[in-house]
Amino acid sequence: MAIDRTRRPSDPRQAAEAAFRAVTRKTPEAAAPAAPKAAIVPGVRETVSLRIDKAVLEHFQKDGPGWQDRINAALKAAAGL
Repeated sequence: MAIDRTRRPSDPRQAAEAAFRAVTRKTPEAAAPAAPKAAIVPGVRETVSLRIDKAVLEHFQKDGPGWQDRINAALKAAAGL
């Protein structure tokens, strides 16, 4: 029986490493499509979590609904905006 030497011997480890490199290879950033930029809308508010003293929260909530707007206005005034 003759051995066919025209075929390359397959090495499972090399095949696995080549497959891993093909999957994990980073694409150049220039070739990657640019992500669309989010439209900037004036006056949009962002939801945040803020820790404030209970007394401060109660002060702004005592006048009822709109307390978040009042806190925002006070913060803008304090920041000079």
